[in-house]
Amino acid sequence: MKRAIGILFSVAVFFGAVFAFSPRAIPVFPETGLRVDTVLLLDAARAGKRLVAAGERGRIFLSDDEGATWRPAVSSSQSTLTTLYFLDARHGWAAGHDGVVLHSADGGAAWTQLYHAPDDERPLFAIRFDDLQRGTAAGAYGAYLESTDGGRSWAERKISGSDRHYNAMTVTASGVRLIAGESGTLLASVDGGANWKSLQSPYQGSFFGVISPGKMNLVVFGLRGNIYHSDDLGGQWSSAPSPTQASLMGGSILGSGAVVLAGQNGTILLSRDGGQAFTLHRDAGGAAFAAALPVANGDLLAFGERGVTRISGVAKP
Repeated sequence: MKRAIGILFSVAVFFGAVFAFSPRAIPVFPETGLRVDTVLLLDAARAGKRLVAAGERGRIFLSDDEGATWRPAVSSSQSTLTTLYFLDARHGWAAGHDGVVLHSADGGAAWTQLYHAPDDERPLFAIRFDDLQRGTAAGAYGAYLESTDGGRSWAERKISGSDRHYNAMTVTASGVRLIAGESGTLLASVDGGANWKSLQSPYQGSFFGVISPGKMNLVVFGLRGNIYHSDDLGGQWSSAPSPTQASLMGGSILGSGAVVLAGQNGTILLSRDGGQAFTLHRDAGGAAFAAALPVANGDLLAFGERGVTRISGVAKP
């Protein structure tokens, strides 16, 4: 019972409401009639020139025209998906609730379920592959899983002394791996994930994301709009003045090197100095956003509780 309550609480914090990671009653459409604006989307990624977005009830959508139109992908999974990663234009993985891991070998058009562990009661929040065989996934209660067969099987390993939730994972241009999570959790590995060490955290609240805008630069962000940046791979951290108290859920690096963060209440933050200072952009609709990607013409696509929202001009250099 305590584990169940813990997961519900973590989910509530992670997206501001329980419905963010729990199945919600939505209109039932035939697969060919699914509309992207009826689905809560929790992550998005590029597969070459294609955009792929995923979210509740295992729904995955594709766009081949920079987000102008979307169509549903082929997938039989109904577990909510929280994270996407594409190694190249064809090979991608998705993970989420029930410990599910899916794989696509055709740029996200069709997905096969490789792994499913609902009895573990630990959703996965981050996944990454170094090549077609070696991958890592992380999630609730200190879940850290490794695969050497493309995601068909996974071995669990303890990488810290606590069981805090691991909410996000990235690899810098210099090859350093970072995990950010609950209660200020920051872990780093300089040897490909073989060994991990805890970094001194500047904040004891939850981090929901970590991105690397430069070879030595890191930006972590999370609860109540807290943002911190480091110029030495987490050796020292500085607080970035935040123009919002909305929790920040996802981020990405624009082609110009600018940093964009997305969060609750339609919040979009933009930094053009590597994450040291941010300006606030807010969608008039106020929808909660979990991820954001730049597209052509300087527009930004924000993914969240209303599917996909286009925000004009934000990503222009």
